[in-house]
Amino acid sequence: MTWQIHALSPLPFQPLLHLSDAELLAIGARRMTATAPNSAPCRVSLSDAAPGERLLLVNHAHLPDPSSPYRGGGPVFVREAARQAILRPGNVPDMIGRRLLSARVYDADWMMTDADVVEGAAIAARLDAWFSTPATRHVHLHTARRGCFMAAAERVDG
Repeated sequence: MTWQIHALSPLPFQPLLHLSDAELLAIGARRMTATAPNSAPCRVSLSDAAPGERLLLVNHAHLPDPSSPYRGGGPVFVREAARQAILRPGNVPDMIGRRLLSARVYDADWMMTDADVVEGAAIAARLDAWFSTPATRHVHLHTARRGCFMAAAERVDG
């Protein structure tokens, strides 16, 4: 058994691309432009936007299960031209590997079983260890400093 990191689907964000700035503001979203390298990590492409690239900053429910006390959401960047990344099992994209992460480990009932702050360069080894425990079903990765959701790692049963 192993794990796979999943990008967000672009489908929920596509209707937002056609909204005016005022319409985005009315729903708590913003159109932004990346100003520096590695400053705007897209959760659909799992890559950082290049300086000058346009993005949406929107609230995303990363754990929407109403039966979990850990349900939650927060801001995510989505590049306007993003295509969904499909990663091979066991692969960590550079966007995640270069950041300090807060990892939250959940079982099948979305109850948190562990959590830690991990350097992105070490996240693959930590995911290996967490997913070696049969109860681990999901690991959510967030930025450690701002707490923004980055991506979800899910168990892949062979």
